[in-house]
Amino acid sequence: MKIFNSIHEFSSTAKTIITLGTFDGVHKGHASILRKIISNSRALGYESVVLTFFPHPRMVLQQNSAIKLLSTMEEKAQLLESYELDNLVIHPFDIEFSRLTAEEFVKDVLVDRLNIHKVIIGHDHRFGRNRTANIDDLIRFGNEYGFEVEKISALSVNEVSVSSTKIRNALTAGDITTANDFLGYPYFLTGTVVKGKQLGRTIGFPTANMHIKEDYKLIPANGVYTVSSEIDGKIVYGMMNIGVRPTVEGTSLSIEVHFLDLDKNLYDARMCIAIHHRLRDEQKFESFDALKLQLYKDREDTIAYFKKHKV
Repeated sequence: MKIFNSIHEFSSTAKTIITLGTFDGVHKGHASILRKIISNSRALGYESVVLTFFPHPRMVLQQNSAIKLLSTMEEKAQLLESYELDNLVIHPFDIEFSRLTAEEFVKDVLVDRLNIHKVIIGHDHRFGRNRTANIDDLIRFGNEYGFEVEKISALSVNEVSVSSTKIRNALTAGDITTANDFLGYPYFLTGTVVKGKQLGRTIGFPTANMHIKEDYKLIPANGVYTVSSEIDGKIVYGMMNIGVRPTVEGTSLSIEVHFLDLDKNLYDARMCIAIHHRLRDEQKFESFDALKLQLYKDREDTIAYFKKHKV
């Protein structure tokens, strides 16, 4: 997959099959569209193109927006690459770009820059200045400028339509099961292991303290979760605490992972932590001994979970 950091970097003599949007989380609903543009492009001998934007439009247009995203740009590119796309175009979203009218966007971007043959898009997609244009307008422009439009209905899982917003809400509530079901894969965090206070070592539970530099990345609700990660080419399992560590009077959010059966210095390592199951809420314990007893139980529950669920 070729990655372009703006529409101005992209060029192709071949016609393209395009989809566009923020693709936050690259969830099951997105997957149906991605598979369509790939199958269409291969059947016709054209190139597949995903046009996405960064920052997220709401970060630019709503100055007080506190939106948290399911995927960083690095994670989104990683997820999209797994679909064997030909091209990913990441265009900077700013005020000037947001002021393009719907027709300017179609002609200047889709037709003149991306050499479009067909666009495959969700049925509820809106575009252009103030998001005033809809799928019917796109079909009209397609007739005028000579490209096809195919609309995709919302994908439903257990009779509930999938959306990035619903996944964000599930994660904020600590409902990792629903979030993973809608995503089609375990939600994950990518960050660097940094040095913490090393209190876990004193009670036999050393942890890798994760630092995530992208402050817009959505962190699930505080609590204890079962997790996995690939380290040195091998899948390792563990449990992760997200929270403020009330037992030691903590005040700032921390993300700490205790890996089972791993004795390795992980400082400065770049890691991807996949989250599988929520074990419990974060709790304040009366003593370190009480915390230690709970951690032993958490470890037993984690082992039992991974014996039952192979990942």
